[in-house]
Amino acid sequence: MIVRSLADIDGTEADVRAETWRSRRIVLARDGVGFSFHETVLYAGTETSMWYANHIELVHCIEGEAEVTNDETGETHLITPGTLYLLNGHEHHTVRPKTDFRVLCVFNPPVTGREVHDENGVYPLITEEPATGA
Repeated sequence: MIVRSLADIDGTEADVRAETWRSRRIVLARDGVGFSFHETVLYAGTETSMWYANHIELVHCIEGEAEVTNDETGETHLITPGTLYLLNGHEHHTVRPKTDFRVLCVFNPPVTGREVHDENGVYPLITEEPATGA
C-alpha cells in the first residue's frame, strides 16, 4: 500500500514548476502501478499549449475554470469543477485558465516525474523500472 500526501511531495523533485503551471507528481512510474497521478495548478491568465504524443492523459477539474481548445479542430470547451477531458487521441491542445485551475491528472504510460514539455509541448517517453518493493 502506498500512502502519500501533497505535503510529502512539496519541495521534492516530484514538485515540478514551470512558468504557467505547478505539478505535484504523486504516483510515478517507479511505483509500478501502470499509470501516474498528478495534482496540477495552471495559473490564471496564462496559456499552455501541449501535445502528449507518447501518453494518454485524463484531466479532472476540481477547482477553477479554464478553456481547453483542440488545436487540430478548433473546438473549444469550458472546463469547470466536476468536468474532465480525456486526450485519448493524442490531441494538440491549449489550456487558457480564467482562474487558477486545479486539476487531477492520470497519465498512461506513467511518467517518471522528470519530464518537461519540449518545444512542441511533448513529454518524451522515458521508461523506468519500478523501485524494489513498489
